[in-house]
This record gives sequence, C-alpha cells and structure tokens, in this order.
Amino acid sequence: MSDNTTDVRHEPPADDAASGRHAVVIGGGLAGITSALQLADAGLRVTLLESRPRLGGLAFSFQRGDLTIDNGQHVYLRCCTAYRWFLDRVEGAHLAPLQDRLDVPVLDVGRASGPRLGRLRRTALPVPLHLAASLATYPHLSLAERASVGRAALALGRLDPADPELDGIDFATWLGRHGQTPRAIEALWDLVGVATLNATAANASTGLAAMVFKTGLLSDPGAADIGWAQVPLGDLHDTLARKALESAGVRVETGARVREVKAARDGGWRVEIDGEGLDAHTVVLAVAQREAHALLPEGALANPDRLLDIATAPILNIHVRYDRKVLRRPFFTALGSPVQWVFDRTEAAGLKEGQYLAISQSAAQEEIDAPVAELRARYLPEMERLLPPARQARVDDFFVTRERTATFAPTPGVGRLRPGAPTRAPGLYLAGAWTATGWPATMEGAVRSGFTAAGAALHDLGRPHEHPLKEAA
Repeated sequence: MSDNTTDVRHEPPADDAASGRHAVVIGGGLAGITSALQLADAGLRVTLLESRPRLGGLAFSFQRGDLTIDNGQHVYLRCCTAYRWFLDRVEGAHLAPLQDRLDVPVLDVGRASGPRLGRLRRTALPVPLHLAASLATYPHLSLAERASVGRAALALGRLDPADPELDGIDFATWLGRHGQTPRAIEALWDLVGVATLNATAANASTGLAAMVFKTGLLSDPGAADIGWAQVPLGDLHDTLARKALESAGVRVETGARVREVKAARDGGWRVEIDGEGLDAHTVVLAVAQREAHALLPEGALANPDRLLDIATAPILNIHVRYDRKVLRRPFFTALGSPVQWVFDRTEAAGLKEGQYLAISQSAAQEEIDAPVAELRARYLPEMERLLPPARQARVDDFFVTRERTATFAPTPGVGRLRPGAPTRAPGLYLAGAWTATGWPATMEGAVRSGFTAAGAALHDLGRPHEHPLKEAA
C-alpha cells in the first residue's frame, strides 16, 4: 500500500530556473544510479550523494591481496529487462552475458545410492512445453511428483501476483494445496525460490513467488536464461556506472553522508551533508528502508513506521581458493547438502593459478553470525563430498562475506508495507528494491524502482518522459 495522497506542506520554488532544475539523489546503489541517469537524461541538473566510498550499493567488489572479490554472487535473468537496460546504459552488457539457453546442473548427494546429477534446462519450444522435456527426465523427483509439478505450474500461471490475498499466504501453504510434496518443494520450488526470493517457500509471500515463477518460467521460453558478470561487479556498478553518470552531467559525491532532508524556507528542499547544504526542487531517497525512515521529513508518509516493519534477510557468501581446478562447470546447485549454489569466479577475480569458488547461501539466518572456523569445518568437507577433485586439492584461502541486511524479507503481508515512489511531500520520492515494484529484492527490482521514482518526479515537473522499457511504465 503506498502513501500517495496529497498533502501540500510547502509550495515549489518561485524561481524554477534557479532551483527547479536541480535534483538530489541520495544513495548510490542501482536504484539511485538509475534515478540519477533518468533525471539527467531528461535535462535536470543532478547531484548523486553516496555515503560509501564507492557506488554499487550491496552489489560491489573489494580487494583481497591481488584478487578482486565480489561481496556476493549476483545473477540476473533474460526477463530482467530493467537490469539489462542498466547494463546497456553503462555500456557493460558484453561483460555480463546471458546463457544461450537455461541450463542448471543440480547435484544431489543426499541419495542412499550415491550422488546423481540432474539438469534443469529448456528447449526452444513455446511455453510451457519449453520445460516439459527437462521436467519429464528430472531425476530428483518421482514420476508422480513430476506430474504434480506440472499441474501446480499451470495453476500458478493463472494467478495474479498483484492479488492482495496472495500476499497474505505463504508459498509453502499454496504449494501444499496443489499437491506438492516436501521433496518437490526442496528439489524444485525452493531450488529456484530461495535464490530469487532469499526465503524458503514457508517464509515467502505467494504473491512474490508467483511473480518470480510466472515471469521467469512461464512468460517466454528464454525468460529464465541466466546471466552473470564475467568481471568484478565493481567494474559494472562503480567504474562504468560512474563514467555513465559523469557523461550525463551528474555530479557524483561519494563519502557524503546526508544528515537531514528538510523543507526549505522559500520552497523546495534543503539536503544537509557534512560541510555543505544543497538546495533542490526534487529529492530521491534511494537508500535502505531504515535509513529512509530516519531521513523522511515529518508528514512525508502517512504511516512512516511501516518502513521499520519491512524486515530484512541475510545472505552469506563463502569463498574458497584451491591450488588446482576442482570444478569444470561455471556453476552448479546442490541438494542433500547445506551448500546451495557454487560459482567459479577464478577468471573474474584475476586468479592466475588454481581455482576460486564462491558459495552463495541465501536465507542464511542460522549461519550469518557463525564463526569462520565453524563455517570452514562445515563447508570444506561438503565441497569435497560434492566435488571429488577437491579431496586432493590444497585450500590456499578461505574467507566469508556477510550481508546481514542483504534484502527485504519477502514474508507474507510485506506487500501492504512497501510504499510507492511518490510521498505526501511534493518533490520527494522513494526508490529502492524494497519499494512497491512488484518484484522481490533483486537488481531488477532496484533498477525498476529508479525508473518509477524518476518517472514520478518528471511527471510532477511537467517534463515529457518516455519509460525506457517497451512495456507499460
């Protein structure tokens, strides 16, 4: 539910030429970068403020010795048209290519008869036949379970993800009503859902889950083809993004912590940072929900404390550097193991000898604060169980990265808490994956929120604006 009712608290500046052309975007993640680019492309003078020393938000890179490490493994799908726009806009699409066709190796090591590899892949046939062959031969489900998955998928395709009733139902309950066994949920629905929603089916809104599965698996044969960066994320979200912003005329200030956003005496807004105050007609708050709550002027939202009710969910990433190659594929996912998804990041990180693997663990509430020694003792034997060549390999480095507030938690009922981009205060807008995008907390959702915030601002300024995607805004 968004707080879009009008509450005229102050008048816009009388001298639009002096201040009406200036927009301040607070937050340099994907939502803020997108908002700034859209506003600048429409002719506004834009300042982007980011408290960290770099851009990219929670999708960034850092140095560890001579390697460039991503804080976590991020992927996108062919259906992520907004993030694909972002890659094109920063001239980085060639650095994050998509699979020709969806192909996910799924290794089950929990079988009494021994490990078994299955694959989730598509053909060029139309929806839903594009996945029929893969489902029919998927070895991790029984014949009856495969048939029931097909029936549930067809029922899912008939749902409207925007239906408020679905927002209040957990996805596991909906799946149970449609004949899905615990094994089917583990080996298929959660295999996809945990990675995209950052929650198990029992803790995910059916509305958000329906959106993910309908869009990714049931909208177009190629919708779920996977893409990921072949270079450090910082090359895309910081270096190339900064270049695009500066080329568009955006003033980019990193290390700039905003202390206050307040109404200016003569109209518009005053943004206070250390040592400087900026006047603007338009302000976009593209920060996390708790930070937005702290900066919101009084009366900007009817129920601002709802932002504090949007919970967060963690992601844990485990990084292992071996002295030799232990994985032949670019990635795989596992069943019967605490390991979820494993990606080869050797070349992207700049490693010349050996192999560097990143283990991505979503919905990691139980392990996010575990000591490194405990995680090492748990995950290195698991990697040896999953990858026999690892048994002879030497571990040259083992470390973890923790994002305790990686995403908003997609729990049942979260939809009514997510605000829209406009606020009750003229000229003040919200952006971020946690706002009402209809998507879970993904890079796609963040970029879409930037589109929406900039579009609302330009509409209110009376500036003609065409949505960058072909679909309706």
